[in-house]
Amino acid sequence: MTTLKQLAKLLNVSVSTVSKALSDADDIGEETKKRVKELAETLNYKPNKLALGLKSNVTNTLGVVIPDILNPFFAEVLYGIQKQANKRGYDTLVCLSNESTQTEINAIQLLKQGRIDGFIISPAAESQQTNNFSHIEAAKNERIKFVMFDRVDNQIETDKVSIDDQLAVYNATEWLIKKGKTRIAYVSNIENLNIGNDRKNGYREALKNNNLAFHKNLELEWSDIATSHQKLAQFIKEEKFDAVISADNSSAIMIQSIVKTILPELFNQITCIGFANAKTAMLTYPPLNYIEQNAAQMGEKAVDLIIERIKDKSDNPVYKQVKIPTHIVEA
Repeated sequence: MTTLKQLAKLLNVSVSTVSKALSDADDIGEETKKRVKELAETLNYKPNKLALGLKSNVTNTLGVVIPDILNPFFAEVLYGIQKQANKRGYDTLVCLSNESTQTEINAIQLLKQGRIDGFIISPAAESQQTNNFSHIEAAKNERIKFVMFDRVDNQIETDKVSIDDQLAVYNATEWLIKKGKTRIAYVSNIENLNIGNDRKNGYREALKNNNLAFHKNLELEWSDIATSHQKLAQFIKEEKFDAVISADNSSAIMIQSIVKTILPELFNQITCIGFANAKTAMLTYPPLNYIEQNAAQMGEKAVDLIIERIKDKSDNPVYKQVKIPTHIVEA
């Protein structure tokens, strides 16, 4: 790789002159700037970001910690993060927590060593279950900037971006009611997360406000993914319902497939809706009705928030909580 020292030697000027010319410093003449920049481009000179970061204490690099890269939602958020970061002149370093608190701690420690300017994080399921965010608080005490997305927690004072989970399911339940559905089931494999509780509350509130009876037996919650098909098949056989809301992005897809297999005569009578996007909704036939979370937009907003926080030097920051709007997509 071409270095500043090599450029300086070829141009017979000082390293300081080359550095200033590349930075458009006012005390360097235009002709010198032109010569330096032309040679730098010819030799494909790239600045050493690590060295610049050590000198300025700014690396223009964001650390991202997500729970699960195989989840289409997090993959889409990550797409939005990287797209917006590149647009804003930032690089990203991404780590996975795999829903483990210790892995999350290790990821934060690793990224801190890379001298990142700030973190974008969605906490691991274990961190939420145990209410353990001490590692995030410890990093904040070191004046490290954080933005939480999706799985936000009110006890942590930081910028946050998410959807209104309760309202999203409330609206989906009302959407089904307006279609004449009266026995609406609710299924969820995220009952161990805060957002799971919010979504369930939205379902119950919509039933109450529309004068529909609540039936506890029409709620099915579990956390062991390995038993999903078995639990859903048993639920479908034992309970009578004319619609289903899934609080996650996979259960609704499974329900449509299972109903079509074991109760084909009821398939056209049961309406399903779940959290998904255009790609995952096409995995069933007919395509799934879904709640669009605008995940890429959430990622983009998280980047804008963290850059704004990085640039804010206030000792008494006013944190923001942004809600990304959702909408229902009918198949």
